[in-house]
Amino acid sequence: MPLVAGVDCSTQATKVLIVDSDSGAVVAAGRAGHDVTGFGGARETDPRQWWSALAEALGRCERSADVQAIAVGGQQHGLVVLDEAGSPLRPAQLWNDTRAAANARALVSALGGSAVWAQEIGLVPVASYTVGKWAWLRQHENHVAESAAAVLLPHDFINIRLTGLRTTDRGEASGTGWWSTSSEGYSERVLSLPEVRLDPRLLPRVLKAGESAGEITSEAGRQTGLRPGITVGAGTGDNMAAALGLGLEPGTPVISLGTSGTAYALSTVRAADPSGTVSGFADATGNFLPLAATLNCTLAVDRVASWLGLDRESAAERTEVFVFPYLDGERTPNLPHSAGVFGGLRHATDPSEILLAAYQGAALGLIEALELVSRHSSGIGPDRPLILIGGGAKGTTWRRVIGQLSGRELQVPQAEELVALGAAAQAASLLTGESADGVARRWGTQTGIRIEATRRDDATLDRLRSARQSIFGGV
Repeated sequence: MPLVAGVDCSTQATKVLIVDSDSGAVVAAGRAGHDVTGFGGARETDPRQWWSALAEALGRCERSADVQAIAVGGQQHGLVVLDEAGSPLRPAQLWNDTRAAANARALVSALGGSAVWAQEIGLVPVASYTVGKWAWLRQHENHVAESAAAVLLPHDFINIRLTGLRTTDRGEASGTGWWSTSSEGYSERVLSLPEVRLDPRLLPRVLKAGESAGEITSEAGRQTGLRPGITVGAGTGDNMAAALGLGLEPGTPVISLGTSGTAYALSTVRAADPSGTVSGFADATGNFLPLAATLNCTLAVDRVASWLGLDRESAAERTEVFVFPYLDGERTPNLPHSAGVFGGLRHATDPSEILLAAYQGAALGLIEALELVSRHSSGIGPDRPLILIGGGAKGTTWRRVIGQLSGRELQVPQAEELVALGAAAQAASLLTGESADGVARRWGTQTGIRIEATRRDDATLDRLRSARQSIFGGV
């Protein structure tokens, strides 16, 4: 039973799973945290913390010295800038750093508008994407940009420390804004924009699905406890790694219930949504991963529950109240400056009805996000179960509300830490010659609870949409 390691370098922590490549059984796990600093929209981390956290997490795993292959899944979009010696020139700007919002808007105009970006690149710049962060750096810290010898994403930084080689994969690259899902290469047109001015020689080589990023160097082995010479997978972004961890096949929809929410599906055709709501990402297998996100999901609902003094599972069976829990603005629908709205309250309204309405308001955005993904992909099979993942998927109320508003059969996998598990599947594929998603399917990672479909609650959907229309106008 050869052992492999899968890594999830997320915003707050690095997690490592040691996995039996034959059975998919997790034999050890480790975790170490990172610091996120900044205010006024800034969110930054020193990339060296990711490296020390990887070593610490591996040190907490029994049998890490027996690992024969490793791969890394990482938080998308972050900007890492290195000098000639490979040291960071400044802290990494993270995906949730919003300072580049104005730069992103300027970039949209500079290339000719949203439709041009969607068609040529596959996405429309917003503050989270790397191209906007680089444009911000050009504007505010141009001396750093001019000193850069390498421009990387978070998982790329880990890979270069492991192997000494500058590489990435197409899934990660597709979230930058300067790699095109149309041409399958870096866009000279974007890189040469006056706001960008980025030499493609500073960017990592984009590996193909199944290609190795290299081998563990002696120095990396000394620092991490891994055996020098073992193979390193290409790695990928966190959403792509989770799709690998599920062994996702085209046409199967996924909703992830976390602090924020995402809806996505594997597609055999690239997405090009000129509204920018659907991000036309590539995946880690050679296909595509159209994805739409909401900003308010489990954290917003839990906040409403705390205001009401209720447990999160204490929601009523029905309600006529409406709550749009847009506590951080909202992305789907596109209401970035909105706030939370409560309505339809009566003297007889029970707090549990308000809580149910918060679930429904948050779920509405995710159901609509999934509809948008379906329009901009090769289609979501109507008879395929909807896979629910993330922390919220464990909640019975989340399952009930998503089931009622989607009208779909639900599948809730027992497997956890899907990003790290997907990275482990990629590492195992280097040993076995299988595809990474094929490894995950062999491991049976989708096995879990199945919940039969119920008739879709169109009355609630219509009531919520009507209320939203009256409050926010056309969205």
